[in-house]
Amino acid sequence: MKRTLRNERGMALAIAIFALVVVGALVAGAFFAGTQEQRVGDNQRRVQQSFGVAEAGAVERVRTWNPDSMNRRPIYAAPDWDAVPIGPNLAAPGGTGRYGGMSYKVGNALFLIDVTGRDAGSASGAMGGGAGAQQRLGLVTRLNPVNFNIQASLTTQGTVTVQGNAQVVGIDQSPWPTCDPTTLQNQAGVRVDSGTVNTGGNGLVAGTPPVVNDPTLADSSFTNFGGTTYGQLAARANITLGPGTYKTQPEFNGAVCNKAILTNWGDGMNPTSGCGNYFPIIHITGNATLNGDQGQGILLVDGNLAVQGSYQFFGIVIIQGELSTAGGGSTEAHFWGGVMAKNATLNTQAITGRATLNYSSCSILTVLQATSLAQMMRSRSWVQLY
Repeated sequence: MKRTLRNERGMALAIAIFALVVVGALVAGAFFAGTQEQRVGDNQRRVQQSFGVAEAGAVERVRTWNPDSMNRRPIYAAPDWDAVPIGPNLAAPGGTGRYGGMSYKVGNALFLIDVTGRDAGSASGAMGGGAGAQQRLGLVTRLNPVNFNIQASLTTQGTVTVQGNAQVVGIDQSPWPTCDPTTLQNQAGVRVDSGTVNTGGNGLVAGTPPVVNDPTLADSSFTNFGGTTYGQLAARANITLGPGTYKTQPEFNGAVCNKAILTNWGDGMNPTSGCGNYFPIIHITGNATLNGDQGQGILLVDGNLAVQGSYQFFGIVIIQGELSTAGGGSTEAHFWGGVMAKNATLNTQAITGRATLNYSSCSILTVLQATSLAQMMRSRSWVQLY
């Protein structure tokens, strides 16, 4: 057989070009896959950071809860949304991003915090073209009222003297027409440790029973309230005053309550006025005398408290010293709610003239709802809203 040789010149070049194309395609595919993976990772990281920003924003809203602006708002009802804006572009703690949203009151003591968070890059517009990540989180919170353990119109230590036409009444009474009469529950007139309660003239102590002797009462009963201390309450005070004699009354700028005036303690006598929903925490750092006109909220007195004339206070009063009251002729000095007087020196509690201490669960609950801080629910408190 005769062997024929073929001309194979140029095959090496073709094979090399083909190999370069294949290798180039593989490299391009690897780069494309890597770029996509990097983008997916960056997006996932931004999503997680945005979620963390939204979560931090919701927690920050709880931490900086303002009872004055939130607690007494109407319950949410669409389409007339009554919400408090968050932000809309607040910086998250640590500069990790920005957040905004709304707070809704969804029940008497329940609130929904709706927060949308964006990581720092997305919030700054660094992604370009509106790109970036964001996460929306809903957090359900409830009010956490202080447990003052008020079981009488007057809780104290030592001896109590009720003279003249004074009255200490534990029968539950409503100072406002909006109170629910079906929730009233009578308490004792005076709750005292081992001291005695003396009456003179037309002085009256009434309740169910009129007097309760509670040997568990101690100094700590007037400074520790179910995990909240007197000092913590004082640190939250809207109004702080030194020792002195004060006349307190509502103040207005037109129809708007002027809360900058330190002697404006709300308007319990006219609950529909501009100051009717103002329930401050008032802290007096020493002995005080109140001589007209009125106030409401939580009153904290580091020393002794003397009440004269026709003064009326609606809410909770905690006194680290002793309480003395005196009416003025045909006028009366009134407390609506609950009074706790530590009477640390165990002096006589003097309640004279036409002074009247009325237990009112409605007043107490109204004040607690207006002044309580919020806390997260213990279970199922949040949901991702996207």
